[in-house]
Amino acid sequence: MKKLILSAVAASSLIGCTSVESAVVSGTEIAANGEAVAVIQTNALGLTAIFHIIDIVQSDLDTVVNKLLIAEAKAMGASKVDLKSASTTPRHGIYALFGTIIGVTSSTATGVAVK
Repeated sequence: MKKLILSAVAASSLIGCTSVESAVVSGTEIAANGEAVAVIQTNALGLTAIFHIIDIVQSDLDTVVNKLLIAEAKAMGASKVDLKSASTTPRHGIYALFGTIIGVTSSTATGVAVK
């Protein structure tokens, strides 16, 4: 039983991952609320258990917007982010049935970093 739990934890650490992609742009060529610095896209995959109640690896809008998108924009010298889109896997209501024993969740956010 201990080996089963250990292998489940090891597998979950491999599945849960984040990705941050960015492209530096010219402020004169991109229309934004300020001087555009870069276009940033973030994605996070998570793992949940028992109808999405227990987060094994976290993936939600807070993670992709605050911890990934805004952190990357500030690292690139921007002061704000013009959020273009954000989405996440629904977890409540009828959608909870899709996360029976183990469920995989995904969250994505895209924005323009501006000065």
